[in-house]
Amino acid sequence: MLIQRILFACTLVFFYGCGDTAKIKSSTDEQPPNILFILVDDLGKEWISGYGAEDIETPNIDALAKSGLKFNNVYSMPQCTPTRVTLLTGQYPFRHGWVNHWDVPRWGGSAHFDETENPTLVNEMKRAGYKTCIAGKWQIDDFRIEPDALEKAGFDEYCMWTGYEAGIGASAERYWDPYIFTKKGSKTYPGAFGPDIFRDFIIDFLQQNKEGPMFVYYPMVLTHTPLVNTPDETANDNLGKHKAMVRYTDKIIGQLVNALKENGLLENTMIVFTTDNGTTQSITGTYKGEQVKGGKSTTLEAGICEPFVVSWPGHVKAGQESNALIDFTDILPTFLDIAGVNSKDKWTDTNASHTIDGKSFMNVLLKGDEASERKWILGMGGGNFARLTENGVENQYRYRDRVLRDQQFKLFIDSKGKPEKFFDLVQDPFERHNLVDSLDNSERKNSYNKLLEVVNSFPLEDSDPRYKNNPVQEWDVEITAESGKWKM
Repeated sequence: MLIQRILFACTLVFFYGCGDTAKIKSSTDEQPPNILFILVDDLGKEWISGYGAEDIETPNIDALAKSGLKFNNVYSMPQCTPTRVTLLTGQYPFRHGWVNHWDVPRWGGSAHFDETENPTLVNEMKRAGYKTCIAGKWQIDDFRIEPDALEKAGFDEYCMWTGYEAGIGASAERYWDPYIFTKKGSKTYPGAFGPDIFRDFIIDFLQQNKEGPMFVYYPMVLTHTPLVNTPDETANDNLGKHKAMVRYTDKIIGQLVNALKENGLLENTMIVFTTDNGTTQSITGTYKGEQVKGGKSTTLEAGICEPFVVSWPGHVKAGQESNALIDFTDILPTFLDIAGVNSKDKWTDTNASHTIDGKSFMNVLLKGDEASERKWILGMGGGNFARLTENGVENQYRYRDRVLRDQQFKLFIDSKGKPEKFFDLVQDPFERHNLVDSLDNSERKNSYNKLLEVVNSFPLEDSDPRYKNNPVQEWDVEITAESGKWKM
């Protein structure tokens, strides 16, 4: 163990440079904890009973919340790609460039997530001595071009739906008869249910790496469309199928918690449960007495204010609820702090210096701080408003619309950088009364001005995605706004 800690320290000195040695400070006196990070696909609070959903029961997710800390004010981005790149890099989409949804396996071009050009959470967890694993959905690399993409991103083991690969119809399947990529390659698993395969892969990884520490990233394929029946239920309509998929998600959460218990890992495992964005817009649920349409792809609260639960027995106090402001840029610095690596505002490698937008909320978790280090949080991006050019993927709009909120108020900014809407989320949580022309009291006006000041501090143009071009492939699909294909 002593030799491992010495090697761990030397690795950090090498990475951060001799002139700026990172201070190593464990979050506890014990071995750094395992981290199980669960990211459900397309599910808003209106489908988690512990948050106020009235059309479903999610007992295992609710029990997880009761065993730890339930957050109320956590922002993701509105859609898959911006959220996933944000949590990996600790940067906002305007900085890392993946502002729009870009389905790399399906649309291709030279695009991919380039770990040499971007900060990468998983590589840092691995450098910190963690065994790393992923199962589920990635979708920001084409494994046909980069079969080692996940290893380059930092994962020791992986079991993944490939994403919908252009020209391969079987690859569209993530549920029944799933098409799955492992170190042995990609193939269809006839008769199997994809979520079962991913769950079992994670449980096997937990059993085989008990010595720890482990970082397990579980970006679930559930509950994304297509809406399907599960092994437990058969429904005749889409709403029934959606409910069955949510219940199956909840069942898997319970099975993972039981696996941690059975392997003696629960006491030193921090479990984080959240979702990448709101529910698909075709599904409506009853939430706190209101009918809430799925908010995916929107910056409404239903689209970006996600369920977020953290459980770690003996370290995160049970039965707590927090209104601290958190967004998905904060995941990277928080996990590094938990792992015992002091987070930095600048990420420096041999090529460039990268700003990290996130702020660690470790003290909210472990010390019970009521507030995070944040005065505001941000959500932006989604839709396929991008195009392929000879330079690769370029964002169609140079400045994407976005929202910022503080503890009470929320400001919508349009694609010209101008204020569009302003809501009091305490008095108007369902965003029905636009106050942008009613700044008639000092509290509103003060908040409005402070949020606008933050907006004005951002770059005037959003970055394009940063990557070294992959070779163009014969299956690549041209995506332009003019062709209308961005609606796919």
